[in-house]
Order: sequence, then C-alpha cells, then structure tokens
Amino acid sequence: MPKPNSGSSSVRIVGGLLRGSRLAVADRDGLRPTPDRVRETLFNWLAPVIAGARCLDLFAGTGALGIEALSRGAASCIFIERDRTLAQDLRDNLARLQVQGARVGEGDALGWLAQPATPVDIVFLDPPFAADLWESAAQALEQGGWLRAGALVYVESDQQSVLRLPATWTLHREGRAGAVRFALYRRDAARDA
Repeated sequence: MPKPNSGSSSVRIVGGLLRGSRLAVADRDGLRPTPDRVRETLFNWLAPVIAGARCLDLFAGTGALGIEALSRGAASCIFIERDRTLAQDLRDNLARLQVQGARVGEGDALGWLAQPATPVDIVFLDPPFAADLWESAAQALEQGGWLRAGALVYVESDQQSVLRLPATWTLHREGRAGAVRFALYRRDAARDA
C-alpha cells in the first residue's frame, strides 16, 4: 500500500478492515484531524451501532472519521469538503484504499445541507474551530430532515465553546483531550413519533 508523501504528516486508521492505513494530512489552516486516541474512544462508543450505518462526514478534511466508520462496517458515508484540493485528496485516498460505499460532495457544508435530505444514522460534525459553525450546521441537520430517529451526532469543539444545540439532541457520552471537547449526542426518537 503506498505511503503518504514523506514531506507531509499523516493520520492512521485505528480499527477495522483498514486498520493501520495512513492518510496524508495537508498543511491547511483549520485542518486538525481527530487524534487517534479520540477516534478510538468515539468508535468504541459507536461499536454497537456502526455495522450497516449510513454516515455523513461534514467538514470532512482528511475524511479520517468517515473512513474509520467505513473501515469498521458502516454501509456508506457521504463526505462533504469545500476545499477543492482536500476533496481531491480524499477521493484519491478512497480510491487507493479501495473503499466501498463512499461519496465525496465538494462544496460548502451548510449549502449542501439545504438540498433535499437523505436521512442518516451517524453524523460527524467537526468544523474548523475558528469558523464557529456548530450551531448553524446542527440546526440545518435537524430542520433539513437529515437525521433519522435515534441518530447519533458526534460533535468536536474547543473546550471554551458553549454550544446551543437542538432540543431534540441529548448528550449520550463526552470526553476531553487537551483543549478539545468531544461529545456524542442522540437524537430523540420520540420527536418523530
């Protein structure tokens, strides 16, 4: 399996069929892939529900979260990335790793969420911290019909951010790593009944 360019940093897939595979990390402002230890914790939380799940990786960057999900048995993942070069790098990595069930959408995540929805089971919501897009993306997911009843939404933010997320989302699990807070929310299934 080809290795990323030696001049760049990389992130490792920590579990599943692609365990040990590396993804190159481009030098871009705001791009900070979720660390291995945090991804391991997240996917331990998701282990009971990841098999066959339909996922959405907003603000995909390297695509490490969505690729990790596919590696661990998710049925599909849509990756949304507005940076053209990062989106192409993601397509190249998906092809190199022969990942099935992946689709890359190139464009602004909020604009993309304005289109007719295909509800998903798991969303990875990890925007560039400086952009402060958590609340607007969360509202677009909720109001746009993107979340199935009982869907899980992973939110990664800096510890100082106070997020006002939809009332239909209940905190399921959370952790901290350095200056980062990571949390998994469950969408209240009773709201759709």
